[in-house]
Amino acid sequence: MKLPRFVSSLLSSPVGRAVLALVGMLVLGAIFNADGAFFHWTTHRDMLRQLSVYGMLACGMTLVIITSGIDLSVSSVLAACAVGFSLMTIHMQMNPWVAIVAVLLGGTAVGAVSGVFVGRFKIQPFVVTLAAMVLLRGLAKHLSGGQKISTYIADADKTVTLPPIFERIDARVLGDNIAIVTLIFLFCVLVSAILLRHSRLGRYFYATGGNAEAARLSGVPVTRTLILAYALSGLFSAIAGVCQAAQEQQGDPETGMGYELQAIAIVVIGGTNLAGGRGGMGLTLVGALTIGYLQKILSINAVGEASRLMLTGAIIVCAVLLQRRK
Repeated sequence: MKLPRFVSSLLSSPVGRAVLALVGMLVLGAIFNADGAFFHWTTHRDMLRQLSVYGMLACGMTLVIITSGIDLSVSSVLAACAVGFSLMTIHMQMNPWVAIVAVLLGGTAVGAVSGVFVGRFKIQPFVVTLAAMVLLRGLAKHLSGGQKISTYIADADKTVTLPPIFERIDARVLGDNIAIVTLIFLFCVLVSAILLRHSRLGRYFYATGGNAEAARLSGVPVTRTLILAYALSGLFSAIAGVCQAAQEQQGDPETGMGYELQAIAIVVIGGTNLAGGRGGMGLTLVGALTIGYLQKILSINAVGEASRLMLTGAIIVCAVLLQRRK
């Protein structure tokens, strides 16, 4: 069936496809508005808060996918960092800022190790990050003893006070209209966008993803570029881990399972090419809003978790098929 020229023109560009998907989602929300709930600001505010952790993971995933890679370990890095942050602040009573710095450095180091295996030893990113995903999930369970790290300390049979940093990160500002985690997500988007558009490293990411061998012959340090891409993905995953712990007020070794699927969906629906070399953070932001509204519309209409997962998988396939459109 031949599409109208306007629609065909929109579908021919990544920006057009991403914006069209977001507009379609808003139209669906207006139709299935759950007795007007979709038109309340609190619905949109909560949607922004809920997508923030996914969005932080997607920031790192975008950088890695632009280099023609993939990072399946983001959800496990998130869980390990959430457990580590909770252990240090709740059980060990460490200074929260010291704990945050330690967790961010740990997440960055874990990502850099994955980058070394991908860039230096030429192992497929899928294999490396799949192994990292399993290893780090195991580490999170080992650190926590398989239990959630909360204010109740089972070994000492006592309850401690939740450090104020948890409530500060999970608070809302501007008249209770926007969550701190949403601002952190937008800050991550801004930093990533500046890095991609206005730095030499950003140009190296695109060159490596477009054609690694040509980039190498042109003087691009491909191995170092890949290590930095995965290190940044680890950093954003660690930030997401701290925010996840603050929102749940505990460190759960099982938290974040399947979040890598959401992060990939956000990047792909945004229009960043899975083959690498093309994409951007603006597209990822549009993709995050599309996925966020999809989840919220399904939630306010009481659609079950199983249906949401199946729909997300189907949308990823459709987005990839649209990327093949010339």
